Amino acid sequence: MQKVITRFPPSPTGHLHIGSARTALFNWLFARHHQGTFILRIEDTDRLRSKQEYVDSILEGMKWLGLNWDEGPYFQSQRMEIYKNHIQRLLTQKKAYYCYCTPEQLKEKRQIALAQGKNPGYDGTCRNKNLPPRPGAVVRFKSNSIGETVLTDLIHGPIIFDNAQLDDWIIQRSDGTPTYNFVVVVDDATMGITHVIRGDDHINNTPKQLQLYEALGYKPPQFAHVPMILGPDKAKLSKRHGAANILEYREMGFLPQAVVNFLVRLGWSYGDQEVFSLEELIEKFDISHIGKAAAVFDPEKLLWFNAHYIKETPDEILAEILLPFLRKKGYPSTSIEYVIKIIPSLKPRAKTLIEMADMADFYFLDDITPNAKAKKFLVPEIKPALTEMLKAIEAMPSLNESEIEQIFKEIKTKYDLSTRQFAQAIRAALTGRTASPGLFEIMAIMGKERVVKRIKKVLEVL
Repeated sequence: MQKVITRFPPSPTGHLHIGSARTALFNWLFARHHQGTFILRIEDTDRLRSKQEYVDSILEGMKWLGLNWDEGPYFQSQRMEIYKNHIQRLLTQKKAYYCYCTPEQLKEKRQIALAQGKNPGYDGTCRNKNLPPRPGAVVRFKSNSIGETVLTDLIHGPIIFDNAQLDDWIIQRSDGTPTYNFVVVVDDATMGITHVIRGDDHINNTPKQLQLYEALGYKPPQFAHVPMILGPDKAKLSKRHGAANILEYREMGFLPQAVVNFLVRLGWSYGDQEVFSLEELIEKFDISHIGKAAAVFDPEKLLWFNAHYIKETPDEILAEILLPFLRKKGYPSTSIEYVIKIIPSLKPRAKTLIEMADMADFYFLDDITPNAKAKKFLVPEIKPALTEMLKAIEAMPSLNESEIEQIFKEIKTKYDLSTRQFAQAIRAALTGRTASPGLFEIMAIMGKERVVKRIKKVLEVL
């Protein structure tokens, strides 16, 4: 079997967004599944809009997702000599020609054709004139206007195009730069790409590209056009549906493995399975499991995946990832060992690392002020029990969950308090809120000094 070679060719005119990231992932998984090669190619021929900051952002996004490439990044701007040689080959073989028609003339031709109900494509005025090169001239490819071009798509099946609808399209602009549909064919052919997996918005480009492969004498790759991603409102996915830059999800506290799992499920399935390790994805990924219908972006599903992977990530690793979020909150600096200790109490409830950092405030802040709900439990009647709890804690060498729980039960019974009354009063004193991880668990984590200090503060107010 021929070695599989796929590519991901982002344009550095913007950041790596959800749709492009999924395309990269599908190409990466297909190459990995077949022990093939994954190539990264930067399509930077748009000189005005291409920026280095976008190149850096794309590369960082790929690395964050774990999509390592085997070759590249190649830059189209550094391959101009290759494109010129291919254009010259077509000109020499009379498969392309120079065209002198001005933009104004072309506009007039289109308007006349439309008025007559004809195809508004180029009418071939310069096709057989054998014109020499001159400043301002473009180079057009001689399309085959007879018969049909058939795309055998790996997802959609056979798609037939009427060649009469294809005009002689421009392969080199008047400024000497090659066009997208030309360079993508030359790149894919010279890089030995065997499979092109891309969005189905490229389907209409494919007949032009297939004719160009034939004219240049190259065997075309196999094509798989992936349906687009829609927003929850079933409109085309846009910035209002989700972050424009994949790295924004990192800033929002998402784990890369959650984003990868979410992305792969946007259009691909394997039975009813939802959660996949990277090893499982590589083993099971196949183009035949990509659906023909558009996928719908579901923010709640992404949060579900993230919550799952937060729970699954080892405490030591999660603590390192959480540290920048804790620093951003402005919490007093603390040891990584202490952060590792608090992780198990936060994991079950957090959907993002930002949520986790927010929930962790009482572990770090010196001054805790009970919120309105918590204050309702800090009533004068609770003071005797709280005072006795404080004395018992002060007498303990260190805080142990089971010992604290036993003391709590004894004092609660002695003062005829409900579990809720007493527990919420202590929780209000320690965390400032009515919801938190397990009470005895957080007391053991916080340590004797912090617990004593906070109960004393509340007793002073009471």
